[in-house]
Amino acid sequence: MEIKALIIDDEPLAQNVIKQYALKLPDLHIVDTCNDAICAHKALQAFDIDVIFLDINMPKMSGISFLKNLKNAPLVIFTTAYSEYALEGYELNAIDYLKKPFSFKRFCKAYYKAEELIQLHKNAQAPNSVSITANDFLFIKSNKKSVKVKFSEILYIEGLGDYIKIHLTNNKLVTNLSMKKIFSLLPENQFYRTHKSFIISLDKVDSVEGNMVSINGNKLPIGNSYRQDFLSFVNRFLAE
Repeated sequence: MEIKALIIDDEPLAQNVIKQYALKLPDLHIVDTCNDAICAHKALQAFDIDVIFLDINMPKMSGISFLKNLKNAPLVIFTTAYSEYALEGYELNAIDYLKKPFSFKRFCKAYYKAEELIQLHKNAQAPNSVSITANDFLFIKSNKKSVKVKFSEILYIEGLGDYIKIHLTNNKLVTNLSMKKIFSLLPENQFYRTHKSFIISLDKVDSVEGNMVSINGNKLPIGNSYRQDFLSFVNRFLAE
């Protein structure tokens, strides 16, 4: 499976690093490189792009502003020297955040995340992905079959545009349900929406720190509009 990527970065050195890393990954093909948003818009019209490696600090328009104004955006991996933009990157549904300078190993981790999502999107069946509730489980249509999903096995659910990705204890499933729909099918006392793109299983929460929830080694953001309600809920169980 060939994955077509676009680099948007005004630093030649940063462009070259990504290009050299990409050469080591046989399925990753860099189709174009842009220095600014104007060039990037033209490239997105000319090529079928699967993933963008997007710098944040650029002339004319920042990477964040560019993504906010982009309709039907491909998957995005932010690349920047400034870690303070990480939470905002989550708000914009970026799949990863590479802080410069990043190693080939860290680059691969981000790339394989994109590769997995692209493959899952291709396998997911758009029509008739209706979930059916029954007792303590759901049936989820994914990859041409109906899969039984126990509520107790759900770690968290991630919104991916028109799809959702259900992270289970030993598996991951993608289907075309909306976040609103899946949330309505879950037991209210077991699940909490902490972000427009995340629903968490309360039983699986390891810790809460600042604007992040930790579940099974994954740090998930708490959105500003959900923060007060969620922290109030957590404080109800706080030992004094």
